[in-house]
Amino acid sequence: MMLQRTNRLRALALGAVAVSGALVLTACGSDTNTSKDAQKAAAKIKCEGKGKLLSSGSTAQKNAVDAWVKNYQTACKETQINYKDIGSGGGVQEWLQGTTSFAGSDSALKPEEVTKSKKVCKSGQGINLPMVGGPVAISYNVPGVDDLVLDASTTAKIFDSKIKKWNDPAIKKLNPKAKLPSTDIQPFHRSDESGTTQNLGKYLGTAAKDDWKYPDEKSWPAKGGQSASGSAGIAQQVKQTDGAIGYFELSYASANNLDTVKLDTGASKPVEATTENASKAIEDAEVAGKGKDLALDLNYATKTEGAYPLMLVTYEILCDKGNKKSSLDATKSFLTYTASKDGQGELSKLGYAPLPDKIAEKVRSTIPELS
Repeated sequence: MMLQRTNRLRALALGAVAVSGALVLTACGSDTNTSKDAQKAAAKIKCEGKGKLLSSGSTAQKNAVDAWVKNYQTACKETQINYKDIGSGGGVQEWLQGTTSFAGSDSALKPEEVTKSKKVCKSGQGINLPMVGGPVAISYNVPGVDDLVLDASTTAKIFDSKIKKWNDPAIKKLNPKAKLPSTDIQPFHRSDESGTTQNLGKYLGTAAKDDWKYPDEKSWPAKGGQSASGSAGIAQQVKQTDGAIGYFELSYASANNLDTVKLDTGASKPVEATTENASKAIEDAEVAGKGKDLALDLNYATKTEGAYPLMLVTYEILCDKGNKKSSLDATKSFLTYTASKDGQGELSKLGYAPLPDKIAEKVRSTIPELS
C-alpha cells in the first residue's frame, strides 16, 4: 500500500514539475515545446482583449493558474498574464490599491474590504467568484509513520503547542498500531497573511471549538511554532525538518512526496485528503453572497462519509461593475476559460477539486455580465 501511495505521489510531483517547465517555455515563446494537450485546450479558447493582465494572491492556486496560463497563452498570444503568488492577504491588498485586474484569495472578502473596494470599482463593488476547490492537506515528517490519523481536537492542540511530542497519549489513542517516536513536534505555520491559514482556523474553530479559541483570520493567531512564507515555503520546511507538521494545498504535498494526515471526523472511518473527498465536502456548500457575489458557506464540521472537512475554495476577486476597461475583455476571456469544463478539467490532474456543477454554472453565467 505504501509503495502504491509513493508511486502516486511521485507521478503527481512529476506532473507539477512538467507544468512549471511548460509555462517557462511558453513564456519564452517556444511553440515547438507546447504540449499536445495544451494545443487541444487552446483550440477551444475564445481570445478577447490583449496586452498585460496582472493579478496576484493565493499561493494555494498557483499550480492551477500556471496550467491555465500555459493553455490560455498558447491560444491568445497577444495577452500576457502575470500571476504573483504572494498570499491571499497580499493579493487582496494589491487589488484594493488598484494595481491588479483581479486577486486570488482562499477566503471571501470581508465586509470592510467590500466597502474599500467601492473606491476601486467606482460604479460597483468587489465580488467573489469561486474558481478552485481542494483539500488543505496536513503533512508531517515522522520517519516510520506512514498512515497518521488526527482529529480536530488533537490537531488544534498540536498547532497551539499544547501537544509537544509525537508519542503523546492523544496521538497514540488515534494511532494504536503506529510506532510513534518521542520526537519533538515542530509545527509550521504561514508567516504571511493567508486564506489557507484562515480556512484551517475555520475548521479548527468549528470542529474543535473547545480547543481552538482564536479568530479565523488570515494572520496566524497562536503563539509558538515556526513560520515560513507561502505554501511552498511550509512544504519545504516540513520536508527537511524531522518531526515537522504543516498545512498547505494538496498539490504541494504531492509535489514534495510528503505524507498527509487522515482526519477522524466522526464518520465510520478516517478521511484522506484527496480531491474526491474534498469535492464531497464542497458539494454541501451553499452560496452565501448576494447578486453577482458567489461567496460560499462551507461546512467544516461535516461528518458525511468520505467527506474531507478541511477544504478551501479559492476565489477570483474583481468588480461586478467598474473593472479596468483596459483589461476587462482579457480578464473575462481568461476567467471564462478557467471556469469552463476544460479549465476545471485541468484541476484534478494537479491535486485540486473541480467546482461542483451547480456552483460552476453560476460562475459561468456571471462572468459575461461583469462590466
